[in-house]
Parts: sequence; structure tokens; C-alpha cells
Amino acid sequence: MTGEKRPELTDSLTSSELRRWYWLKDELSDFARYLGIRATGEKDLLTRRIAAKLDGIAFVEPQRAPRHAGQQLAAPLTAATVIPVGQRCSQVVRAWFVDQVGPSFGFDGEMRAFFAGVDGMQTLGDALEHYISTRSQGAKPIDSQFEYNRFTRAWHEANPTGARSELLNAWQEYRSRPTDQRGKV
Repeated sequence: MTGEKRPELTDSLTSSELRRWYWLKDELSDFARYLGIRATGEKDLLTRRIAAKLDGIAFVEPQRAPRHAGQQLAAPLTAATVIPVGQRCSQVVRAWFVDQVGPSFGFDGEMRAFFAGVDGMQTLGDALEHYISTRSQGAKPIDSQFEYNRFTRAWHEANPTGARSELLNAWQEYRSRPTDQRGKV
């Protein structure tokens, strides 16, 4: 451990110092409210918004892609059901997949991307085929905003017989260090 202490979230903090440390999303949301800026969105977006405020520069909110407000699927569903453009990863669709592959089904990044990319020509059968074909690809990368999940995967790979209490202690120690002083798990 470096002996450095994580700074307080105050308006005298620099954006580079903000980015050096691990912050909970709730901490960032509270700090954004304190700064009088928008306090919603993903952790990465909150961090960028706060950093811009601390630097005294305007923050341009990212534009969301327009969502097609088309009709959503309803039961009963079959493999021949055509997926409409803009179909959400809904509970109705989830239930159909669980019936097909079992309770382990989840809308992971691969499946969310598939549904986001449909053009109105794909069927649930195509989606099921895509799901099955992407299961054998092994562990998929975990996006950077899920830092705890990435840490946990790496820790378990390095400590296959480790106890949960050891994992939690290692996580607390890891996140207490500035980002530029964190090594591998």
C-alpha cells in the first residue's frame, strides 16, 4: 500500500485526481448533485461530467441513438417469430429463451448487441442460434465500468481455492490505491 489517502470529493479536487481513485457510483452521484450538475447515467459518464465541471469546461452530453418505438413482442412466441426493429430484451423474450435453453439464459453483451442490430428480418430462431454459437467462445471481456467484476474474475483465476473473505479483503486493498499504483490482482 502506498500510504496515500483517497481525497475528499470537493470542488477543489482536480479532474486528474478524481480519475486516479475508485469511487462508488453513489458517491459520484452525490458529488454531481453537490456540484449542481446532472447526477444520472453510467459511472463512466458521471466521472466525465464531473471532471469537466472540475476543469471548468462545458460538458457535451452524448447523444442517444433514436429508439424505434415499434411494437414489442408478446407471447406466445415461437422460433419463427420475427423480431421487430427496436425490440427490447424484455421479460417475455427472456421467458421464451429460458424455455429453450434453461434458467442459465441471460441477456449478455452478445445478445444485447444482437437485438440492437436486428433489421426486422431476423427471427427468434436466429437469435437462439446466435446465443448457442456464442456460448463456446469462453470468458468474454468485462467492460471497464464493471471494475469489481473484472477484479473478481482475475482474483479467482489467480486464487482458485481462495475464500470469499480473502477476495473481499483483496478488493478493499486494491480499490484503496490510486489507479496508477494498482498492479495485477
